[in-house]
Amino acid sequence: MRTPQILWVLLKTAIFTIVVPCTVGWWLPGAVHRRYDAPALPRPWCFHGFGAQFLANFLLSLGALMYLWCAWDFSVKGLGTPAPIDAPRNLVVNGLYRYVRNPMYLGVAGIVVSRTIFFCSLPILFYLVFVLLCASLFVRLYEEPHLRDVFGEQYIDYCGRVPRWLPRFR
Repeated sequence: MRTPQILWVLLKTAIFTIVVPCTVGWWLPGAVHRRYDAPALPRPWCFHGFGAQFLANFLLSLGALMYLWCAWDFSVKGLGTPAPIDAPRNLVVNGLYRYVRNPMYLGVAGIVVSRTIFFCSLPILFYLVFVLLCASLFVRLYEEPHLRDVFGEQYIDYCGRVPRWLPRFR
Protein backbone atom coordinates (compact mmCIF):
# COMPACT_ATOMS: atom_id res chain seq x y z
CA MET A 1 0.00 0.00 0.00
CA ARG A 2 1.35 3.42 -0.89
CA THR A 3 1.80 6.29 1.54
CA PRO A 4 -1.31 8.28 0.43
CA GLN A 5 -3.44 5.16 0.92
CA ILE A 6 -1.99 4.55 4.40
CA LEU A 7 -2.63 8.19 5.31
CA TRP A 8 -6.24 7.85 4.13
CA VAL A 9 -6.71 4.71 6.27
CA LEU A 10 -5.15 6.49 9.27
CA LEU A 11 -7.49 9.46 8.77
CA LYS A 12 -10.53 7.17 8.66
CA THR A 13 -9.25 5.40 11.79
CA ALA A 14 -8.85 8.75 13.58
CA ILE A 15 -12.41 9.76 12.66
CA PHE A 16 -13.80 6.42 13.87
CA THR A 17 -11.77 6.73 17.08
CA ILE A 18 -13.23 10.16 17.84
CA VAL A 19 -16.77 9.05 17.03
CA VAL A 20 -16.92 5.65 18.75
CA PRO A 21 -14.25 4.84 21.38
CA CYS A 22 -13.91 8.44 22.60
CA THR A 23 -17.68 8.68 22.92
CA VAL A 24 -18.11 5.29 24.62
CA GLY A 25 -15.00 5.50 26.80
CA TRP A 26 -14.77 9.19 27.68
CA TRP A 27 -17.83 11.29 26.88
CA LEU A 28 -20.66 8.92 27.89
CA PRO A 29 -19.23 8.07 31.34
CA GLY A 30 -19.06 11.81 32.08
CA ALA A 31 -22.62 12.26 30.79
CA VAL A 32 -23.81 9.34 32.95
CA HIS A 33 -22.11 10.90 35.95
CA ARG A 34 -23.72 14.30 35.31
CA ARG A 35 -27.15 12.81 34.61
CA TYR A 36 -27.21 10.31 37.46
CA ASP A 37 -25.39 12.08 40.26
CA ALA A 38 -26.07 9.10 42.48
CA PRO A 39 -24.36 7.81 45.60
CA ALA A 40 -20.71 7.01 45.28
CA LEU A 41 -19.34 3.51 45.19
CA PRO A 42 -19.33 1.93 48.65
CA ARG A 43 -16.07 1.67 50.57
CA PRO A 44 -13.55 0.06 50.09
CA TRP A 45 -14.23 0.50 46.33
CA CYS A 46 -14.43 4.26 46.59
CA PHE A 47 -11.35 6.12 47.70
CA HIS A 48 -10.19 9.66 47.11
CA GLY A 49 -6.90 11.45 47.06
CA PHE A 50 -3.66 11.05 45.18
CA GLY A 51 -3.83 7.24 44.97
CA ALA A 52 -7.27 7.26 43.33
CA GLN A 53 -6.28 9.99 40.88
CA PHE A 54 -3.04 8.19 40.03
CA LEU A 55 -4.88 4.90 39.43
CA ALA A 56 -7.57 6.61 37.33
CA ASN A 57 -4.97 8.41 35.20
CA PHE A 58 -2.87 5.25 34.86
CA LEU A 59 -5.86 3.21 33.64
CA LEU A 60 -6.91 6.03 31.32
CA SER A 61 -3.42 6.16 29.79
CA LEU A 62 -3.10 2.38 29.58
CA GLY A 63 -6.52 2.00 27.96
CA ALA A 64 -5.86 4.79 25.45
CA LEU A 65 -2.43 3.39 24.57
CA MET A 66 -3.86 -0.10 24.10
CA TYR A 67 -6.57 1.19 21.79
CA LEU A 68 -4.22 3.43 19.79
CA TRP A 69 -1.62 0.68 19.37
CA CYS A 70 -4.27 -1.68 18.03
CA ALA A 71 -5.80 1.00 15.78
CA TRP A 72 -2.32 1.61 14.34
CA ASP A 73 -1.86 -2.12 13.70
CA PHE A 74 -5.29 -2.31 12.06
CA SER A 75 -4.42 0.61 9.77
CA VAL A 76 -0.83 -0.21 8.86
CA LYS A 77 -0.70 -4.01 9.05
CA GLY A 78 -4.35 -4.89 8.53
CA LEU A 79 -4.91 -2.20 5.87
CA GLY A 80 -8.27 -1.23 7.32
CA THR A 81 -9.89 0.55 10.23
CA PRO A 82 -11.53 -0.56 13.51
CA ALA A 83 -14.92 0.29 11.95
CA PRO A 84 -16.84 -2.87 11.01
CA ILE A 85 -17.79 -1.31 7.66
CA ASP A 86 -14.11 -0.77 6.79
CA ALA A 87 -12.45 -3.72 8.52
CA PRO A 88 -8.83 -4.75 7.94
CA ARG A 89 -8.08 -6.79 4.83
CA ASN A 90 -5.38 -8.78 6.63
CA LEU A 91 -5.91 -10.65 9.90
CA VAL A 92 -3.97 -8.78 12.59
CA VAL A 93 -2.33 -11.27 14.96
CA ASN A 94 0.72 -9.33 16.16
CA GLY A 95 1.19 -6.62 18.79
CA LEU A 96 -1.38 -6.94 21.57
CA TYR A 97 -3.31 -9.41 19.44
CA ARG A 98 -0.65 -12.01 20.29
CA TYR A 99 -1.99 -12.08 23.86
CA VAL A 100 -5.73 -11.49 23.57
CA ARG A 101 -8.20 -11.38 20.66
CA ASN A 102 -10.02 -8.20 21.72
CA PRO A 103 -7.50 -5.71 23.13
CA MET A 104 -9.31 -2.68 21.70
CA TYR A 105 -12.41 -3.46 23.73
CA LEU A 106 -10.25 -4.01 26.80
CA GLY A 107 -8.54 -0.66 26.21
CA VAL A 108 -11.88 1.17 26.02
CA ALA A 109 -13.08 -0.75 29.10
CA GLY A 110 -9.94 0.45 30.91
CA ILE A 111 -10.88 4.02 30.05
CA VAL A 112 -14.39 3.50 31.45
CA VAL A 113 -12.92 1.94 34.61
CA SER A 114 -10.71 5.01 34.94
CA ARG A 115 -13.79 7.24 34.77
CA THR A 116 -15.53 5.05 37.37
CA ILE A 117 -12.61 5.56 39.75
CA PHE A 118 -12.19 9.24 38.92
CA PHE A 119 -15.85 10.04 39.63
CA CYS A 120 -16.24 7.24 42.20
CA SER A 121 -19.53 6.58 40.47
CA LEU A 122 -21.89 3.65 40.84
CA PRO A 123 -23.87 4.64 37.69
CA ILE A 124 -20.66 4.56 35.62
CA LEU A 125 -19.93 1.11 37.04
CA PHE A 126 -23.36 -0.02 35.80
CA TYR A 127 -22.60 1.63 32.46
CA LEU A 128 -19.31 -0.34 32.32
CA VAL A 129 -21.19 -3.61 32.83
CA PHE A 130 -23.57 -2.59 30.01
CA VAL A 131 -20.63 -1.74 27.69
CA LEU A 132 -18.92 -5.05 28.43
CA LEU A 133 -22.13 -6.99 27.81
CA CYS A 134 -22.70 -5.18 24.49
CA ALA A 135 -19.09 -5.77 23.42
CA SER A 136 -19.29 -9.45 24.32
CA LEU A 137 -22.52 -9.91 22.37
CA PHE A 138 -21.15 -8.01 19.37
CA VAL A 139 -17.96 -10.07 19.36
CA ARG A 140 -19.76 -13.41 19.66
CA LEU A 141 -22.71 -12.70 17.37
CA TYR A 142 -21.09 -10.60 14.64
CA GLU A 143 -17.31 -10.25 14.72
CA GLU A 144 -16.25 -13.85 15.26
CA PRO A 145 -18.63 -15.37 12.66
CA HIS A 146 -17.64 -12.64 10.19
CA LEU A 147 -13.91 -13.20 10.76
CA ARG A 148 -14.39 -16.96 10.38
CA ASP A 149 -16.12 -16.35 7.03
CA VAL A 150 -13.47 -13.91 5.79
CA PHE A 151 -10.25 -15.51 7.08
CA GLY A 152 -11.34 -19.15 7.46
CA GLU A 153 -8.80 -21.59 8.86
CA GLN A 154 -6.32 -18.82 9.65
CA TYR A 155 -8.81 -17.24 12.08
CA ILE A 156 -9.91 -20.59 13.55
CA ASP A 157 -6.26 -21.45 14.24
CA TYR A 158 -5.74 -18.01 15.82
CA CYS A 159 -8.77 -18.52 18.09
CA GLY A 160 -7.29 -21.82 19.23
CA ARG A 161 -4.04 -20.11 20.27
CA VAL A 162 -5.24 -16.78 21.69
CA PRO A 163 -7.97 -16.25 24.33
CA ARG A 164 -10.92 -13.95 23.70
CA TRP A 165 -10.84 -11.71 26.82
CA LEU A 166 -8.21 -12.69 29.40
CA PRO A 167 -4.66 -12.14 28.07
CA ARG A 168 -2.24 -15.04 28.01
CA PHE A 169 1.37 -13.88 28.36
CA ARG A 170 3.53 -16.77 27.20
